[in-house]
Amino acid sequence: MVTARTFLVRGLLAGLIAGFLTFGVASVIGEPSINAAIAIEEAGNSGVDEHTHGAAAAETEEHSHGAEAEVSRDTQSTWGLATATIVIGLAIGGIAGLAAAVAYGRFGRLSPRASTALVAAFGFVAAYLVPYLKYPPNPPAVGNPDTIGQRTALYFSMLAVSVIAAVAAVVAARRLAPRIGSWNAGLAGGAGYLAVVLVTAWLLPPIDEVPDTFPADLLWEFRTASMGVQFTLWLVLGVTLAGMIGAVARRSAGSREAGQPAGTAA
Repeated sequence: MVTARTFLVRGLLAGLIAGFLTFGVASVIGEPSINAAIAIEEAGNSGVDEHTHGAAAAETEEHSHGAEAEVSRDTQSTWGLATATIVIGLAIGGIAGLAAAVAYGRFGRLSPRASTALVAAFGFVAAYLVPYLKYPPNPPAVGNPDTIGQRTALYFSMLAVSVIAAVAAVVAARRLAPRIGSWNAGLAGGAGYLAVVLVTAWLLPPIDEVPDTFPADLLWEFRTASMGVQFTLWLVLGVTLAGMIGAVARRSAGSREAGQPAGTAA
């Protein structure tokens, strides 16, 4: 029998697998652009004039012990990155598993595997792609530290609206399907979702803190790498979870069919 626990456990396992593979992809395509951005940031800091450097020397020496306690870049790019991708993979996998459990049997004639894959696709679009398009990530050397709170609040506002609108669109499409057909209901739900996120993106203020001197090719490389890493996470999660749920559903159906004759004979 396919239960919510079945979806949750397999969602966590799929998220773990996705986290490991995402770590590899992030190491290959993500770390080079981050290292290049950090090098630019350090080069800019080293260009401070001698007077300013001398004025800050006492403060730097005073906090030297605290600086030594900071996590090194090597740790950040290895164990730190691996831990982050695995934890995020587990969290998203668990949520996706529960969402797939709710969607199970509610997408018309779609099989459990297909409905699970569709949930993962919706998750990628609503939870990452749409907020990304409004507020794309910036490399370490870009951004004003004084506005980090505002930027975080705006990003999560866009994220919340996108996810809630996606859920509402699916619910509305299911309710409209008996009256106007599944295809038309899907189009109506998609149009409603698109309208909500476009209006929200228009109302929320833009954020552009990239200096004119920052290399455009490096910024493009970082953002495309970020997209590639997230796409890998969601793709592996969706394919793996859909395959697992499909296998469980087939076994469950086979068990019911095998048990039916015995029950009839009894």
